[in-house]
Amino acid sequence: MEQPEQPEQPEQPEPTAPREPRGRTGRPASPGGPKGGAVVASGRGWPRSWPLLLLAAAVVPGALLVAADRWADAPAVQAWRTVCLAVTVQALPFLLLGTALSGAIDAFVPARVFQRLLPKRPALAVPVAGAAGVVLPGCECASVPVASSLIGRGVTPAAAFAFLLSAPAVNPIVLTATAVAFPGSPEMVLARLLASLVTAVAMGWLWLALGRTEWLKPAPRHTGHHPGHSRWHEFRRGFQHDFLHAGGFLVVGAMAAATFNVAVPRSVLDAFAGSPWLSVLFLAALAVLLAVCSEADAFVAASLTGFSPVARLTFMVVGPMVDVKLIALQAGTFGRAFAIRFSAATTVVAILSSALIGAVLL
Repeated sequence: MEQPEQPEQPEQPEPTAPREPRGRTGRPASPGGPKGGAVVASGRGWPRSWPLLLLAAAVVPGALLVAADRWADAPAVQAWRTVCLAVTVQALPFLLLGTALSGAIDAFVPARVFQRLLPKRPALAVPVAGAAGVVLPGCECASVPVASSLIGRGVTPAAAFAFLLSAPAVNPIVLTATAVAFPGSPEMVLARLLASLVTAVAMGWLWLALGRTEWLKPAPRHTGHHPGHSRWHEFRRGFQHDFLHAGGFLVVGAMAAATFNVAVPRSVLDAFAGSPWLSVLFLAALAVLLAVCSEADAFVAASLTGFSPVARLTFMVVGPMVDVKLIALQAGTFGRAFAIRFSAATTVVAILSSALIGAVLL
């Protein structure tokens, strides 16, 4: 009889030798290691120079504190600290006002309000926005967040920038301070008003003709009240964001202004007072670097008795529109590309308008 076929048996894999346990480096673990070839991390020991490191950690900070304390007693450092603190404290209330106004515009003012107040044609909206600065008191630190909020609400950037330049230069507080600083000289008040308005409107039209939206980084986005959200919550968040963002750049600008005040001697100021044109250019540069608040710069200009009236007018027109803290605020809000181009063009236009109007009225 035929034997039945046996089913094929599956091939059995060849037995393999057990893997040798290995350590972290891939080398075989030592036979005397822990059971099962467990890996043990070898701890690193203290460096040989640990006593010196410990001594340096204990001595160096104390030595630096002692040296800083003695260095801080120097008159130049005390003057720098005083000027830096004065510029910051002087501008801080107006920065608070500006950021609060910016948050209020963003949360409570509907976009249709701006569409009704400003002409639809951007060329006509620029002078209207520039004239609006006459009735809204504020410092240059306050105007930057307000202008950013206006752009976010759909206002054309040209009109917002005209307001940014005019508000700190021609508001009632500034004009009153100018009249007090120059008693018996109403022509100086009028010259400041006209030169500042001409500069603001000219810069708005210049941006309208040559400005590029891509220069604004971060690009302005449309903001405002979102349905279903609390307006007070939106106001608080907007105020907090704008104040913390702009406050850091304000401190940087104050430090730069304090450095210039301490580093430049008084004899340098007297060297430029003799030349009419050099005095105008020098006081324009001085206004940029001193970063005096617009509510107080008239008193500084009045104290510069060695300079011509046109040069002092230039100081008061350029200062509220271009200074180191304002450039820092603009760079932090609109981007470095915008701040460089806009500040340079504003300086040139402000000097020209001050020289022309000052030559006629003063």
